[in-house]
Amino acid sequence: MNFTAKDVAELREITGAGMMDCKKALTHTDGDKDKAIEYLREIGVNIAAKKAGRIASEGLIGGYTDGTTGALAELNCETDFVANTAGFRALVPKVAVGVAKNAPADVDALLEMKIDGSTVTEMMNAETAKCGEKITARRFERFSVAEGVEEIYLHNGGKIGVMLEVETDKPATAEIKEMAHDIAMHIAAFSPSYVNDSEVPAEYIAKEKSILLAQAKNDPKNANKPDAILEKMLAGRLQKSLKEICLVDQPFAKDSSITVEQLVANVSKATGVKIKLNKFVRLVMGEGLEKKTDNLAEEVAKMSGK
Repeated sequence: MNFTAKDVAELREITGAGMMDCKKALTHTDGDKDKAIEYLREIGVNIAAKKAGRIASEGLIGGYTDGTTGALAELNCETDFVANTAGFRALVPKVAVGVAKNAPADVDALLEMKIDGSTVTEMMNAETAKCGEKITARRFERFSVAEGVEEIYLHNGGKIGVMLEVETDKPATAEIKEMAHDIAMHIAAFSPSYVNDSEVPAEYIAKEKSILLAQAKNDPKNANKPDAILEKMLAGRLQKSLKEICLVDQPFAKDSSITVEQLVANVSKATGVKIKLNKFVRLVMGEGLEKKTDNLAEEVAKMSGK
């Protein structure tokens, strides 16, 4: 074998083909990447290969839950137009279902995962052939709980996806499921970073303290106060800052007179079920991806041959 795992990864990046297809192609061509690309085209992935250099920064997040196992999956395409086509919109939730049922270890495993007899890579390539745009599977999340609820909420047709894990000591009632749904919607709207303050990294707290201390020192009213006194003065502001990023401490979206923690306590008391908010994930479609930009001057120059 005259190639390495790095060669497989590079070929996958160039062509957009699945890991096993790339490995097969390199094996067939004795490690020659150019010939491997030709071989991939010969076996039916040529469309994806031609599109591989494009930026896929639009797309959707799909979700699925059977109650105690849930999954989110993000697929990307080049334009919002394709993201709203029937084919793409049907593909995304299928991948989420596959993630929930097959528990792939990583994106490479997801791409080789079979759904209805075809791998995800094959399904994406088939959709690419129809729409003419590069389609990629970017990321996924999967949660599973022995007893409780894995709640999925998709906002704005899949532009934001939330998965919330609620653990219970008894089967979840309809009231608990409704609460989980409401909290998932709250997470989509208020974007907390952690469930509670015990999860907040020490580094974040130290940085926040240093920022607040610097702000206090810059206030002329505090000019002669030592750091020890200022830190005591700022303790309340630090706690307020932490409450803003912790889910349980945020005012509940549907009733700001109570916090999310109080909502959970109220439902727990009403149902007689112990309830714990274990974890959540909030995915924003395209977050962190480079956006495609069109330069009109360059396009005109290309058209005029200049």
